Amino acid sequence: MTAFVQPRHIKLGLAGSKQNWSYAAYEFDQLSETFDDVAEILPKYRGLSIPDMITSTVKEPLAAVNRAIQAKDRNQFTKAYGQLTASCNVCHQSYDRAAIVIQVPTVSSFPDQDFRPPTK
Repeated sequence: MTAFVQPRHIKLGLAGSKQNWSYAAYEFDQLSETFDDVAEILPKYRGLSIPDMITSTVKEPLAAVNRAIQAKDRNQFTKAYGQLTASCNVCHQSYDRAAIVIQVPTVSSFPDQDFRPPTK
C-alpha cells in the first residue's frame, strides 16, 4: 500500500487543495485503479478479504471525492478527502496496522511537481 496507494493519495490531495480539477480527476482514476489492482493481486491478507475491506471502507468516500472533483468544489473536496483519509485509517486499524496513520498532506513530497492548475 505504501508504494502504490500512498503516493496517489498524496497527489490527489495536493491537486484538490490547489483546485487543479483536471489533475485531481487523473489522480482519482489512478488511485481507484490502484485499489482495484491491490484487491486483485492480494485478495486475502491475514485471512481477511482485501476486496471486501476496500469496498466497506473506501468505496463511498472515493465516490464522494469524485463527486467533489466533478463539481469543482473545494469545500466539498476537502470534506470528502478527509473522509477518505479517515477511512484509510479505519482499514489500517482493522488489519492490526494502527501504527500506520494517514493524514491530509500538509506539504508536497514531490518537489519537482507543481500541483497548481496550468495557466492559460
